[in-house]
Parts: sequence; C-alpha cells; structure tokens
Amino acid sequence: MLNYFIIASPLEQFEIVTVLPLTLFGFNFSLTNSGLFFWYHFFLIFWLSLSFYKSSVIPNSWQLVKESLYIVTVDMVRDNLGVKGEFYFPFIFSLYLILLMSNLIGMVPYSFTVTSHIIFTFGLALSIFIGINIIGIRAHGFKFFALFLPRGVPLAIVPLLITIEFLSYTVKVFTLSIRLFANMTSGHTLLKIIAGFAWTMLSAGGLLAIFHLIPLSLLVALIGLEFAIAGLQAYVFTLLTCIYLNDVLDMH
Repeated sequence: MLNYFIIASPLEQFEIVTVLPLTLFGFNFSLTNSGLFFWYHFFLIFWLSLSFYKSSVIPNSWQLVKESLYIVTVDMVRDNLGVKGEFYFPFIFSLYLILLMSNLIGMVPYSFTVTSHIIFTFGLALSIFIGINIIGIRAHGFKFFALFLPRGVPLAIVPLLITIEFLSYTVKVFTLSIRLFANMTSGHTLLKIIAGFAWTMLSAGGLLAIFHLIPLSLLVALIGLEFAIAGLQAYVFTLLTCIYLNDVLDMH
C-alpha cells in the first residue's frame, strides 16, 4: 500500500490524468486532474469573495488575511494604473487570487499545481495580451499602432524598427507565461528530488539512515522558500499585467 503513494519520477507529479472521461460528438470533454483542481480553486475564490461581505469591526486572523490580500492588490493597481485602474480592479484582484490559490494549493502533497503547465500559463498570458490590446485599440483607435513607431525615426530604418518593436512587444506573452511555469515546475521538481533522496537514505538503514537528516533539513528550508516563491510569482505575474495594461492606456 505504501508503494502506491510513492511517486517514482520527480516529473510524474505534473502528469495530466483523466478523472472523468467524457466524449460528445467526437470531441473530448473529459475532466482531468488539472481541470478538477482549477474548478476547486475557482469555488474557493468564489467563497472567499463572498466572505468579504462578512466582516467585523474587530477583525480576526482570517479577516486580516483577506484584508491584506485586498490592500496588496489595491496598492498594486494604484501605483501602476492610477485612478483609471479602479475600473480594472475586479479583474486584477481575481487574477491575483486565482494564481495565488493555484500556487499555494499546489504545495499540498498529492495535490496538483495548475500553474506548472505551460499550456495553462501561456493560455492565460495570451488571453490577457489579447484583452489588453483590445482595450488599447478601443481607447486610442488607430493611434494605438503608433506604439511600434516612435516619432522622429528616419524613414530608412522604419521597417527594421517596426519589426524589432513588434517582436519585443509580442515576446511579453512568452516571458510572462514561461516565468511562472518555469519557477513552479523547477521548484516542485527540486523538492521531489531531495525528498526522494532523503527517503532513499532512510530506507538504506545503517549510517545512511542517520545522515538522511541533512537532506531532510534542506527540504524543510526549501519548502519555506517555495511557499515564498509561490506568493511572489503570483504577485509578479499580476504586477506585470498591470504594467502592460498601463502601457497601452498611456501609450508608453
């Protein structure tokens, strides 16, 4: 029974497994472990949002956590978007909560880290990128495309400059998605490798069983670091979204 819960490969924790197979009209609508945990995160955030309406004058510990998350997001929006960012606050706050929840729940043993898959982070970054550009076009019309051509540029280098600006602009999608995906995947993989190393030393018995405390102590320290990275990466992703949104609104 014990062997059933032991993951043989450090990368097996990222495997997408079908939980509820479902096929309609030749299309696969099966529910996977990734989708299951995402919906779990969604309902937790929905419950958390409803709980914001239940607050007391003297806050308890849970209310302080909720207020801290709210204040962090408000400061982020205010510092990067100013007054105009109030309209986009619900989106920014929802984005921050879903990423933070996904990263933190992924730290629970035998759970699933949704943000450890490039398809999720890239899809999210691409959706945000498309939405931000739609906002920029609606706000500035055709003047929005002047973002790729600064004023006073010699005509001879215009094609080259437009190409460079366009590539540097679109690469934001990849940097935004790869940063989150790479940090979560590498961190979880490292934790599994060190945990497996400590378990192997303990199973060997003898003198090695005593020295397994060394990788075990390192594992405890890395878990704390990984929790910090989980919160930081959610914050960075949301912060960069605010910065990119501000760029198209103010045409920086």
